[in-house]
Amino acid sequence: MRYVFFTNTPAHVHLYKHVVRRLQAEGHAVSVMARDYGCTTALLDWHGIDHTVYGGCDTTRWSLLGRLPHHYLHIVSHTRAFDPDVIFGMGAYAAHAGALTRTPTVLVLDSEPTGIDHAVSMPFARTIVTPQAFQKDLGTNHYVFAGFKESAYLHPEVYEPSTDIRERLGLGASDRYVLVRFNAFGSHHDVGQGGFSDEQRRTLIERLADHATVFVSDEGGTLSLDSLPARPFDDHPGVLHDALAEASLLVADTQTMVTEAALLGTPAIRSNSFVGPDDMGNFLELESNGLVYNLQSFDTVLKTAERLLNRPNLETEWRRKRDRYVVDMVNLSSVLTSLARASGDTAAVEELHPRPHVPERSTPRPPRQEN
Repeated sequence: MRYVFFTNTPAHVHLYKHVVRRLQAEGHAVSVMARDYGCTTALLDWHGIDHTVYGGCDTTRWSLLGRLPHHYLHIVSHTRAFDPDVIFGMGAYAAHAGALTRTPTVLVLDSEPTGIDHAVSMPFARTIVTPQAFQKDLGTNHYVFAGFKESAYLHPEVYEPSTDIRERLGLGASDRYVLVRFNAFGSHHDVGQGGFSDEQRRTLIERLADHATVFVSDEGGTLSLDSLPARPFDDHPGVLHDALAEASLLVADTQTMVTEAALLGTPAIRSNSFVGPDDMGNFLELESNGLVYNLQSFDTVLKTAERLLNRPNLETEWRRKRDRYVVDMVNLSSVLTSLARASGDTAAVEELHPRPHVPERSTPRPPRQEN
């Protein structure tokens, strides 16, 4: 069979990398289409995945809008020439490529706030797959699984931690460190959203540095660390999960890395304008299981971070909680591989279930502030 996979962001590379390899090993023809955005193409190269770049954009808001015609022209031309049996993606590019080439399309979605993307994608998808914690009903073709999109690459069956990450970071076996991740908020679904201010970023780093070595991953690249007690995380993005797995704590105003930290057994604090009663289902699910903190108040972020770093046996405690949580989590790479073999027919994949109708919450859930 023939497959097209869309990797528009670095997270999409991780989502599909094992599926692509498995299908290729079985002798199927696979074409990976990539957007030159952030470290997307660097990750594809790191994992040895051949790909076709259909266009690019940067991390500033609205940078994508003017480039869409060129993107679609390249996408449709390539897809028609490749003539796939099934298309996989996470949004409009995949859905529209499928519609214009009359190819069944499977969308893997996990972010409820991207309403516009859902509206322009849903009508053209044969199958929509989301985590069971996803809180929106996306129609009759909506199926759920036990886990998160990150289960495709951080499930214990597929993730193999590096043994030399501390050496790469210049740290000893007992040296504690904290990862801090700052979001650029440059995507179309980030319009009107935000995270830590410049002043808060500096204060956060200074306070964390009293307890551990601080590594900063700044998506926008706007924060100067010259006068701050921190080091940039400047290793290859392909080893970021290994660094995250060994960290004592993650503090972030971004999204995906928080879920990744939870599945790796690393305590995580998340604070941005998405946090609140209508937060995304995956973060509410992880918080209810004691794996992450979703906090609105910056003062509470500081207090929680310091309290965690002063907690005895923090790392051991969190890994035990993670181990208990992932027992019932599916290996999403295996699920998607089975779905690909079945041309997107969910009846052939026992781990996928029709999304049950769930009434809207009648009482808003207050954000977590203390623990």
